Amino acid sequence: MNLAVSAPNMIETTIADKKIDYLLASYVDMHGVSKGKIVPVGHRDQMLMGSELFTGAALEGVPQSVHDDEVAAHPDPSSATVLPWRRNVAWLASDLWLNDKPFSACSRGILKRQLADAKSLGYRFNLGIEAEFYVLRRGADGKPDLVTNRRLAKPCYDIGAALDNFDWLSELVDAMNELGWDVYSFDQEDGQGQFEIDFQYADALTSSDRYVFLRMMANQIARKHGCFASFMPKPYSNRSGSGAHFNMSLGDISSGKNMFADKADPRGCGLSTLGYHFIAGVVKHLPAICAVVSPTVNSYKRLVKQGSMSGFTWAPIFACYGNNNRTNAVRIPGAGGRIELRSADSACNPYLGAAMVLAAGLEGVRAAAEPGEPNRQNMYQATEAELAAKSIRQLPRTLGEALEAFAADPLSEIVFGSEMKKAWLDYKQDEWLSYMAHISDWETERYLEFF
Repeated sequence: MNLAVSAPNMIETTIADKKIDYLLASYVDMHGVSKGKIVPVGHRDQMLMGSELFTGAALEGVPQSVHDDEVAAHPDPSSATVLPWRRNVAWLASDLWLNDKPFSACSRGILKRQLADAKSLGYRFNLGIEAEFYVLRRGADGKPDLVTNRRLAKPCYDIGAALDNFDWLSELVDAMNELGWDVYSFDQEDGQGQFEIDFQYADALTSSDRYVFLRMMANQIARKHGCFASFMPKPYSNRSGSGAHFNMSLGDISSGKNMFADKADPRGCGLSTLGYHFIAGVVKHLPAICAVVSPTVNSYKRLVKQGSMSGFTWAPIFACYGNNNRTNAVRIPGAGGRIELRSADSACNPYLGAAMVLAAGLEGVRAAAEPGEPNRQNMYQATEAELAAKSIRQLPRTLGEALEAFAADPLSEIVFGSEMKKAWLDYKQDEWLSYMAHISDWETERYLEFF
């Protein structure tokens, strides 16, 4: 059950009603991985005031040195959630503070700054994140193996594979619904052992909190059943990668009205002029955005046009938008009223990704930018001449290219701030250089006795 409390005194009642013994003051590192301390409930008052301190230098991507003051976790009472698999523990998403004020490099705080910017324009940022991930079990040899004995050329939507996994899968979905997330569908996806769970959108902060919590919860529940969940974007070269598509709209801050919906759209996509301005801003900054929503070396093994059991990967490779056409990086689904960013993958830090996309979109709104006509063709099959005529760029093909775009784009520092931008680039550039220096099995097999 989601505690859905809005003030510390409301937590008191819920702690008693739900028999909570421990509280998790949780925040994320640069990767969006949950960190924190476990606090006995008797120390809740201090915890809510920011008593739990953390050495930033012990965390990846947090721009602090060993001599700096500790950062403090300030829990958000409205995010309090009872762990469905351990019901005497409640989790609270937290902001990091430093020296009694918000820490500029806190991922959640970075998103909140952009949400405040949207609010100043009269908008609420709505976000739904499609959760895709693989679930595997280790065989007798310790190597990861599929969670079903079915071996299908095209496993997408296979009921048999879903039922083979129904014990852990239904437990996870039941937990999500118990938390009030409103799961409306789930299935075996395009890769064997890959699953997608779709649940109701919310404001961007809530959805980001939920995605962080989901990655933790999926693993905890899968492990009860002898499996583990992998949010690696592309674990297999011949199977589809795992996206975390961002479905987005702006709502009127007062009425809640969807400001992206327009049934009279002359372009026939059901999107408002405001929505097209937002798209123009996102497409303009997509190369830099990729460094955040596709944040790993492995992410760019997904952003190719072929290489899955279905032939095409369904992942975007060009900075372009279109109608209900999955070959565009930005898609307007058939019902209209929202846009979908398809380059975001399962490894992203949702706070940072959402902050970058929102800032880019609002830039387009302020400038009343135009994205051109929607692309309705199969963009995988577009010729070089067709792409050049429309000034369509290819998305970064490697993490290295994405980081170059991120470093060069002024939007990156506007959103991240100078300290976090430098920390992100330092860490990710080291990750890229480490990968480039690694000698893979492919290289050894190909070249060791080549000459």
